[in-house]
Amino acid sequence: MNYKKIVTKIAKELENTPNKGKVANYIPELSTIDSSKFGVHLTTIQNRHFNFGNANEKFSIQSISKVLSLSLAYQLEDEKLWKRVGVEPSGTAFNSLIQLETDIGIPRNPLINAGALVISDILVSHLKNPKEDFINYVRKISGIETIDYCPRIANSEKASGYRNTALINLMKSFGNIKNDIDVVMDFYFNLCSIEMTCKELSQTFLFLATYGVSPYSEERVLSKSNSKRINAIMQLCGFYDEAGEFSFKVGLPGKSGVGGGIVAIYPNKYVIAVWSPKLNKKGNSFKGIQFLEKFTTETEASIF
Repeated sequence: MNYKKIVTKIAKELENTPNKGKVANYIPELSTIDSSKFGVHLTTIQNRHFNFGNANEKFSIQSISKVLSLSLAYQLEDEKLWKRVGVEPSGTAFNSLIQLETDIGIPRNPLINAGALVISDILVSHLKNPKEDFINYVRKISGIETIDYCPRIANSEKASGYRNTALINLMKSFGNIKNDIDVVMDFYFNLCSIEMTCKELSQTFLFLATYGVSPYSEERVLSKSNSKRINAIMQLCGFYDEAGEFSFKVGLPGKSGVGGGIVAIYPNKYVIAVWSPKLNKKGNSFKGIQFLEKFTTETEASIF
């Protein structure tokens, strides 16, 4: 498959397509991003690389990092994890309070905000130095020592994190948050502030295309079964209340972030990361979804 030719062809086609999205201005630091940026990077399981545009420029991966925190929590807790968070699509906004109250403080899945806050609470319970230990975990599975949090973005999120604070307090009232709220929130805001390039993002997620083994540390990150389940959760829940639409159009498990990034996995083949900051009404990259739909159509290959 000539991925370079296909990526370039689609990217050129989209240059003439109006980008109707808007940047995530409710996080002040994200509102300053150049909305014209666009990057793509594909990494195969044979470690071959194909890219286009701003693929080597760092951006805030935001909710994409929730897959990584979930992977570590699953490694630490195994099936006990699912007593505190579900695996069902939410069908409502990623920061819905109504659904959380209806479900008695148990988030529908680990990729919406409430679910990621529970996962953060679990990691705070397990890790001696949560922020340091987690970023070292990410560096190890990716083989990239320079991946780090962005304090500027983390502080910006703290300053505007009223809704997340409401979510965690509601869950605390139901007994589903065990640690100090301020400690968990600090971990969560830093988790979402991690910056990567498209290339780094595609490399980091390669363990989910190789059934749980990191090609860089050559260690098993997840069992084959648990790797399959993480991919299944991304397929069902990775795009908030647009997950069904993404599955219908693209046909790959993936995860989006309000920084404009999307990562998608084709097990046993590749990981592809796309970055375009303007978001659609559901909070997913407008141009990123267009690109990936055209990409799986052009390659005539998806998991279905």
